[in-house]
Amino acid sequence: MTSTAPAVPASIPDAAQAQRRILRVLVASQILSGAGLAAGVTVGALLAQDMLGTTSLAGLPSALFTAGSALAAITVGRISQARGRRPGLATGYLTGALGSAGVITAAILDNPVLLFIALFVYGAGTATNLQARYAGADLAPPGHRARAVSTVLVATTLGGVAGPNLAAPAGTLAEHLGIPHLAGLFVISGAAYALAALVLVIWLRPDPLLLARTVAQAKEADAAANPATDSGDADTGEGRTGVVLGALVMILTQLVMVAIMTMTPVHMHDHGHSTAASGLVIGIHIGAMYLPSPLTGWLVDRYGHMKIAAASGITLLAAGILAATAPGDSVALLALALALLGLGWNFGLVSGTAIITDTVPLATRAKTQGLVDVSIAIAGATGGITSGIMVAATSYPALALTGGALSLALLPAVAATAYRR
Repeated sequence: MTSTAPAVPASIPDAAQAQRRILRVLVASQILSGAGLAAGVTVGALLAQDMLGTTSLAGLPSALFTAGSALAAITVGRISQARGRRPGLATGYLTGALGSAGVITAAILDNPVLLFIALFVYGAGTATNLQARYAGADLAPPGHRARAVSTVLVATTLGGVAGPNLAAPAGTLAEHLGIPHLAGLFVISGAAYALAALVLVIWLRPDPLLLARTVAQAKEADAAANPATDSGDADTGEGRTGVVLGALVMILTQLVMVAIMTMTPVHMHDHGHSTAASGLVIGIHIGAMYLPSPLTGWLVDRYGHMKIAAASGITLLAAGILAATAPGDSVALLALALALLGLGWNFGLVSGTAIITDTVPLATRAKTQGLVDVSIAIAGATGGITSGIMVAATSYPALALTGGALSLALLPAVAATAYRR
């Protein structure tokens, strides 16, 4: 007996054509939001150090905006689940813009309490930037989802690389406006997040998640009317295992990446490097986080989630070892270490996201994705707040080595899941 693919009514927009438009709009918004998220990474720790006069709490800004991203991940996920990706993502970016304005105000008033509150709110932009990757995969067919995710991620590269390298001119502009030098990047951040929200509100139509549900419902109705057809959406029974593994991969990579990344500008500052030099290193790092995404997506679709997840742990270990052993006066070696750190994170994020997307039913996808990103944000907050404490108690090399060693926990988790299958 020959089965036929379930038909989709002509009144429903063509999913393949809609997917191409949706990816273009997401790419545009991600370029803008990439510049927005770079500000906190580059100068957040330096602002706190300057206000408080101590390194021990320099990791707190990273912890706060990643903790803020945890709350935002829940909110964006629930709004997306109820009303679609467009209102969810736009709300997140507008909140990030509000947080940027709060950071600027705190810097003008030299108020660390307001700074920490504003950084918490600013974290919504980070969470939304990550949540957008799921929107890229909503309409993608199985076997192409990792590449769809990677297309959205790579778009962050342009803004993410340009953002930190605007630290010096943005600081000069800020001083002309009567704003402290270090807060200059947050002027760019606020404008970038606001523009990203505007792009989504105007052009993200049709909404990818809502259209994916409509297409799925049409296929289910057709399958019910024609029992011989196969919708291809049968539950494999591996959903729970997939969610746990995908979450674990992304949690560990986020924890290690944030911990080492957060303290690298402080480490460089302590060795006499300028803000421009640390901005360059962070720019290279962010580029490595996102630029390899098309290749990573192809590798995941071609060779499977497990192998790339394992490669993530090995790459992060190499990054930790190099960061620990690089001389403090070597910008080149620190840049290479941070590039490897970004690449390892990219391997983990793309493979973990593909695992989640492939195993979670469409009916609960956005909500589950939001909850998974909460765990990722908490891991980032933990890495950020403990990194400053650990460096103050030990050293930056000790932090880097610990992070690299921790990333090896991915290997037994991947092996155990592969063995079960």
